Amino acid sequence: MTKKEKKYIDLLSPEYYENRELSWLEFNQRVLEEAENPENPLFERLKFLSIVSSNLDEFFMVRVASLKEQVNAGYLKEDFAGFTPKGQLKAISLRTHVMVEEQVQHFKRGILPQLRKKKIFLHSKLDKLTDTQKRFLEQYFADVLYPTLTPMGVDSSRPFPLIMNKTLNIGVIVENKGKEEFATIQVPAIVDRLVKIPAAKEGNHEFVYLEDIIIEYIEQLFVGRPVLACGEYRITRNSDLSIDEEEAEDLLLEIEKSIQKRKWGQAIRLELKKGLDERIVNHLQKSLEVHTKDVYEIDGPLDFTFLMKFYGDECGDAMKFPAFTPCQPWNLLGKEDLFTEIRERDIFLHHPFESFQPVVDFVKAAAEDPNVLAIKQTLYRVSGRSPIIQALAKAAQAGKQVTVLVELKARFDEENNIQWARSLERAGCHVIYGLVGLKTHSKITLVVRKEEDGIRRYVHLGTGNYNDVTARFYTDMGLLTCNELIGADASAVFNTLSGYSEPPRLHKLTMAPTGLRDKFYSLIRREAEHAAQGRPAKMICKMNSLCDFGIMKEIYKAAMAGVKIELIVRGICGVIPGIPEVSENITVRSIVGKYLEHSRVYYFYNDGREEVYLSSADFMPRNLDRRVELLFPIEDEKIKQRLIFILGLVLRDTVKAKIKNTDKQYQVIDRRGKEVLNSQSRFEELAMERADHFEKHNHSDIFIPVIGQEEEQS
Repeated sequence: MTKKEKKYIDLLSPEYYENRELSWLEFNQRVLEEAENPENPLFERLKFLSIVSSNLDEFFMVRVASLKEQVNAGYLKEDFAGFTPKGQLKAISLRTHVMVEEQVQHFKRGILPQLRKKKIFLHSKLDKLTDTQKRFLEQYFADVLYPTLTPMGVDSSRPFPLIMNKTLNIGVIVENKGKEEFATIQVPAIVDRLVKIPAAKEGNHEFVYLEDIIIEYIEQLFVGRPVLACGEYRITRNSDLSIDEEEAEDLLLEIEKSIQKRKWGQAIRLELKKGLDERIVNHLQKSLEVHTKDVYEIDGPLDFTFLMKFYGDECGDAMKFPAFTPCQPWNLLGKEDLFTEIRERDIFLHHPFESFQPVVDFVKAAAEDPNVLAIKQTLYRVSGRSPIIQALAKAAQAGKQVTVLVELKARFDEENNIQWARSLERAGCHVIYGLVGLKTHSKITLVVRKEEDGIRRYVHLGTGNYNDVTARFYTDMGLLTCNELIGADASAVFNTLSGYSEPPRLHKLTMAPTGLRDKFYSLIRREAEHAAQGRPAKMICKMNSLCDFGIMKEIYKAAMAGVKIELIVRGICGVIPGIPEVSENITVRSIVGKYLEHSRVYYFYNDGREEVYLSSADFMPRNLDRRVELLFPIEDEKIKQRLIFILGLVLRDTVKAKIKNTDKQYQVIDRRGKEVLNSQSRFEELAMERADHFEKHNHSDIFIPVIGQEEEQS
């Protein structure tokens, strides 16, 4: 083969792609590694350990459940990585068993000894407690637990009860007239899993597990029937809602019914306390119809999600990340009239380093301003006591035209969103329950205001949800603007969402599912064309997940043409970097740290005419084909340069970033000879520096924000 001849690369070959589910499991492994990281404060490690479990719960309830349905339906087609549904389930089981064992062993050997050093004791052996502590537990069982618990026997007249999804239970074998019978007890979720008991020594913080108290006094629940064996178990059920939206007369009612069904879906995972009596195991497997490979024996407490509640215990306050209060965005410091500021310039928001409060204030100001005629907003996930919901209701009660699209199909937030939808309707808002066959995942607010020179439209666009709680620990970005073309696009988008308008021709925004895929293809191919012509070409794409086959092929083609591609992907990434002649120009990194990386940023060099976009969408089939998403350009030069700086700083992270190699493994960065840089910590510092500078030069007419030498140079 001559130098001019190129090796044929078949980009349909599975060898160039990583399976979506296995890639996600490696993301969860990176979360587990943060729990194991001694550089993290002890209680933060507890939190990461909890997140590993909650992540796995959702993974099984949705992804594993979907694969099982495919197997049951006889679906045999391979994915882009060459796995059939059955092959994926086998690989998932093998990988997850290893991960869970590592998680449990780290809790026992890594976390518990460290807690003991801090005089925090989680007792698992009640026989070693003091007499005072035992008396306390006896009274606690009698006063709190005994009246609450309900043993459920199983015999010829009482069938196996419906065990609720994700509940902790105790299986029991009792003797009844010479026969062995099975019973089960649900551990009450409303009671704290860790019960604080009197300290044996001053300064100690001592706890016992709720299930251990129940087991200690379990014979009181079966008077006259000896307890032969007992132990904990937990099941995970298929919780992926399946709704025929075309046939549903009332989508809200159909989703309410499906939420109830979620509690009783097919059992897809059975977690057992290691050493559980075989009679209990056999009874559970047979009754729940769970395959052996879906049984997980846990040599420790089941369901580490309880650690999130324990994380909030004040005894651990000194063992957490330093508290950080989000700062006011520098160009809003000392300003009172948001509308005036937005008219003067686009305003960029970088959460959680900069406060989410301006977004709340934007909606509140619109609700209270007599010149505002209409407010339109999409809501995907909101907090329990959302100030935005309250402001929208207030606006409607004041007679303003308020239209809210509440996405009822936001997974695991359906019940919360139904409540908000009804509340908004009662307040007089026009509420839309999403679109048939599509989830509305875009984050957009439109405010229509009457001013001296006519009607003006103000718009907020974001990468994250209108959730004031998650905005404190998700990294997201937003833009406040009154750009006329973006305002016109926003109106067209809402007309499409609320009525029967055809998908609009937009000036600045790009919308999925009608045009976003083609837009991304066009941007990637343009870089490839520049590279093919010998010109510099570069892309930086920051997102949560990358598993769209079409996009991945385009990325590979661009890399093969010579485009330098830097991917910052928190979770799933099907692209494999460093493959000779295919992906040598691609780097992939993931950041798991104090905050959940959630922003989507897309940079294209464009032959020196740099373009930067923000979006609600990842490079996933669901985002591009089955959701309403928005991509919006950043045209203000200062904001664009700031975003380029932000991306550059993230790419220089040597503390929390891990680099994916050709073997699909994520490796820590060798810091030798490199700056030790935690990008999230640096963003905190920059935000505080700007705020401090403003305090020193309060209301100065010549105020220039301190943005750090790196940002000034960018």
